[in-house]
Amino acid sequence: MSEVSLKIGPLPDRTPQKLSISVEPAQAADLDAYARVHSGTYGAETSVAMLVPLMLEAFIASDSGFRKARARKGA
Repeated sequence: MSEVSLKIGPLPDRTPQKLSISVEPAQAADLDAYARVHSGTYGAETSVAMLVPLMLEAFIASDSGFRKARARKGA
């Protein structure tokens, strides 16, 4: 092992994990519409599959109750 000490340590496993979900037709339509608006806004083709992980990340990051419960349980 190297004697060098870097601020960024070993990288975590970032292998994508595939999940399958079912959503109501109205949710599917909203997700499709969001992807279209996102594509139009930023000028790059965006799919629902590309957006959902980012939506989940933002949702979890903004849930203060989850952060508190996770800190208490050490999860």
